[in-house]
Parts: sequence; C-alpha cells; structure tokens
Amino acid sequence: MRQPLETAARQCSSHGQVFALSLLSPHTARDRRTELRERLERRMGKLVSKSWQESKLLWHIAFPAILTAVFQFSIGFVTVGFVGHIGQVELAAVTVVENVIEGFAYGVLLGMGSALETLCGQAVGAGQVEMLGVYIQRSWLICIATAAALAPTYVFTAGILRGLRQPGDIADVAGRYTRWVIPQLFAYAANFPLQKFFQSQSKVWAMTFISGAALALHVVLNYVFLTRLGHGLVAAALVGNLTWWLIILAQFAYLVSGCFPDAWKGFSMLAFKNLTAFVKLSLASAVMLCLELWYYTAVLILVGLLKNAKLQVDVMSVCINYQLWTLMVALGFNAAVSVRVSNELGANRPKAAKFAVAMAVSTSAFIGAIFMAVFFIWRKQLPRFFSDDADVLREAAKLGFLLAGTIFLNSIQPVLSGVAIGAGWQSLVAFINIGCYYLVGIPLGVLFGFKLKLNAMGIWVGMSLGTLLQTAILAFISFRTKWERQAMLAEERIREWGGRNDDALPSTTSTADNENNVDR
Repeated sequence: MRQPLETAARQCSSHGQVFALSLLSPHTARDRRTELRERLERRMGKLVSKSWQESKLLWHIAFPAILTAVFQFSIGFVTVGFVGHIGQVELAAVTVVENVIEGFAYGVLLGMGSALETLCGQAVGAGQVEMLGVYIQRSWLICIATAAALAPTYVFTAGILRGLRQPGDIADVAGRYTRWVIPQLFAYAANFPLQKFFQSQSKVWAMTFISGAALALHVVLNYVFLTRLGHGLVAAALVGNLTWWLIILAQFAYLVSGCFPDAWKGFSMLAFKNLTAFVKLSLASAVMLCLELWYYTAVLILVGLLKNAKLQVDVMSVCINYQLWTLMVALGFNAAVSVRVSNELGANRPKAAKFAVAMAVSTSAFIGAIFMAVFFIWRKQLPRFFSDDADVLREAAKLGFLLAGTIFLNSIQPVLSGVAIGAGWQSLVAFINIGCYYLVGIPLGVLFGFKLKLNAMGIWVGMSLGTLLQTAILAFISFRTKWERQAMLAEERIREWGGRNDDALPSTTSTADNENNVDR
C-alpha cells in the first residue's frame, strides 16, 4: 500500500511541476519575444545611426561637389549664351569647340588627374597626409605635359573640323577662337589636381565658393565686354581665360595659405620621382573616363549619319542636355564615394568602405528615381525649354520613356565608377568600358537605328543597353569584392608610393589582380 502511495505522490509532484511550468511558459515566451524585439530595435537603431553618420559624410562632400560642377559647367554655358547674340556662325563655332575640341581635352585631363583621387584618398585614410603635396606636384607635371601635347589640336582646329565634315565658315571661326582659348587648356591641367587634393581631405566648400564667385564675375564681364561694349569672339575667349585662371589662382592661394600645414610643405624634388608609375595609373584613369565621356560623342556622330539628320540631332541634343544636368548630381556622389572608399581603405576599415558604397549607391539611386519620375511625367513639356519646333517636340516626347530610364541608370553608373577610382580599379574598368560601350552598345545602336530603321530611338536603345550592362558588371564587382584584400592592397600602395621606389606600380592597376579580388 505504501509503494502505490509513493508512486501517486511522485506523479502528483510531476504533474504539479508541469502545471507550474505551463503557468510560467507564457511569461517566458513573452520575455523571449520582448528580448528579441529589443535586440532587433538595438540593431536597427545602430543601423540607422550608422546610416545617418555615413550619409552626413557623403553629403558633406557630394553637395558642394555638385554645386562646383554646376558652377564650372555654367561658365561655358554663359559664354555660349552671350556669343549667340553676336551671330549664328559664332554660336555654332563656339558650341562645336566646347563639345568637340574642349570636350576632348577636358575628358583627357580629368582622367589624368583622377589618379590623384586614388592615391591622395588612401594616404589621407592612412594618416600619411604629408604625401599629398608630392602627389599633387607629380599630377601637375603630368597634366601640364598632357596639355602641351593636346595644344596642337587647338592650333589646327579648323583643319580638324573640316576633316569632320563641318561647314567651312564654322570651322574657320572655330579655329580662330580655339587659338585664343589655349590658356584655358592649361587652366584645366592645373585645376583637376587641385580639386582632387581638396576633395581627398573633404575640404570642398572653398572650391564651391571660388567657382560661384568666378561664375558671377564671368557673367558681369561678358555683359560688359560683349553686350555693352560690343566686342566680338576674341573678347569672349579672353574673358573665359581670365575666369578660369582666377579660379586657379584663388585655389592655389587657398592651398598655400597655411590651411594644409601637414599636406603642403612647398615644392619638392620628390615630385620627379616615381613618375613612370604615376603616368601609368594616370593613363589608366584617363582611358577609363574618356571611354565613358566619348561614348556620347560617338552616339551623336551616329545620329548625324541618319536620314533627316538635322531633326534627329536636335532631338538627341535635347535629351543629352537634360541628361547632363541630372548627371551633375551623380558626379557629386562620384567624387564623394571615391573619397569615402579611398579614405576607409587607407585607414584599413574594409567594412566601412563597403558600407559607404552601399549608402552612396542607394542615395544616388533614390535621387535618380525622383528625376526619372519627373522626366516621365513631364516628358512632353520639358523639351519646350530647348525648342519650339513641333517635329522636335514630338520626337523628343517619344524618347521621354527611354530618357527617364537612362537618367535612372546614370544615377548609379557614375557612383560605381567613383568606387572604382577610390579602390584603384581603373585598368579593369577601362576594359569593361571598351566591351560594354564599344563592343555592345554602339553595335546595337547601329543595328537598331539603321538596320531596323528605328532612327534616334534605336541608337538610344543600344546606348542604354551598353550602359545597363556596364552598370550591372560594376555593381557585381563592387558588392562581391573582398574588401579586406583591397585594404591590404591600399596599404601596399601607400608604402610603395612614398617617393623612394622609382619603378613601383600599384598592383591594383593590373586587371588580373583586380579579377582575383572578386569573390567567385
């Protein structure tokens, strides 16, 4: 009798424990859910805080960089506007010069100066800002030598334009004008290294104020000499020269003012060392950027070969003009993400570099989506700012769908190019650009535009497909890259480029090395 009672007691005790646990389990589950929710909230709070901090760093560089780009782009825009009141031939001549001759030189010099973004940004991140003064002097030497090599294109502009089938009167006027604007060519050579020097240290507002003041003065001087005093094309060229060299002198004064005591210690003979390797990286940067800039020139040339070419070129010009203005925002983020990536890699913070890429791409894509919606909704009204011709307005409205999509793509693509510059992938991206733009985009444009008789729309479709492919490849590389490896390469680059190794060449300028750094 006693044993069954003990068994019953044990069973009752067991049931009591189960009952007690059953009473506690809802509280335990609730506590567990609360703990998970609090943990998620903490993580989200950290992510929001981190995103906010990174966004501030990006906008601190991007916003003034956007304004600087707009101000400097507007200098040529103002010149064309005032010259247009002199005569139609003068207007056409200056427009051709700015888009063909100066556009070519501008692209080359911008590319040659972009090597400084990689080197200065990573040196700043590593805390070795004393290298920046030597780097900028090397870049000046290379860019000025490049400008001297490009000067003959300014001297022989008339012959070049005649060879491109431009009207003789326009070619002759353009030839006279370009001889007077040769000083601007050397101003570009001095300007880009200065900009990259300031941007790498996130000191960009001074550039913005200088460019804004120069633009205002440029408007006043053009009004006085061209409108009030009635001087001609030579006066327009001289005013442009004065404006650009005032920008250079003001930026140089800022450089030597004592605001950069560690980065600028005066001119040094070290600038003449390691020039061979510096030239190679500069050439890779130039090829990468020029292949992008000349893509639109090639597209315009193709459009000029279509039937009813004048109408087709006018339509394409309207679309490209709008695209260029929206591109200013993306170029601001191009500069910002280049600085952020190079700084973080130089500081050996690969995760921060990867996060900066994600933030820059998402922010620029969001802005691009807004622009895309605006151009999609007002695709019929916006072309009226550039033309009153009914045929141009009708055809431009048809291209509005494609323009909206291309604007969105071009809000992402320059940012990814900035990532490539910050990480030192210029050679790799140059090969990607050749394949996507010139082996895919242009042949498809020829196929759609000429063979399928879709005219400007077909050429634009081909161009957009080339851009889409290039953007997809760069996105894959950027988000699959082993950033820890990139930080190690940045450290090696900084060590090699201290001015002591004459033959050092950054390993990241090798296509094979870059391909090995992408996760398979």
